Amino acid sequence: MVNNKNLDCEILRLIEEQPEISERDIASSLSVPEELIKIRIANLNDTRQKILIMGDGNITCNIKATLEAENYNVVKIPGGFSALEAVKTEKPDLVLLDTGLADLEDFKICKQLRTSSRYWWIPVMVLSERGEVENRVKAFESGVDDYVTTPFNPVEIRARVRMILKRTQI
Repeated sequence: MVNNKNLDCEILRLIEEQPEISERDIASSLSVPEELIKIRIANLNDTRQKILIMGDGNITCNIKATLEAENYNVVKIPGGFSALEAVKTEKPDLVLLDTGLADLEDFKICKQLRTSSRYWWIPVMVLSERGEVENRVKAFESGVDDYVTTPFNPVEIRARVRMILKRTQI
């Protein structure tokens, strides 16, 4: 199976070679389902800022809906998925981490992003049910840009996301 990055490159190559090529012909040429081609082309055309949410549960679903209402391109990745692989594939402008998941313990994902020569600049916001000072300090020491605890206020989440994304554009 071709990964999304290679598939996108192949789609673009075919479109450059044959500007009038149909999605059906692209799918046939690459031996992949036409629906996948439609999705990848839509993603290539999407210029909205992308937010990657890592985590499961109702909290992240509510935040996803809140941010989509603000016209962000929001991609939710389940906790078991490799964070670095998700960042590599999705190329987000912001990562939201739900630390309620066991595999996000000790903010390892943030540390991995911060030590990566390719992804160190991507801002990270932690969403947590744990509001203790020790957890906040641990998060900031690992390199997070913001830390928000439950209960989440949708207006506050939108404002924090907007400000983080604004800072990264400077």
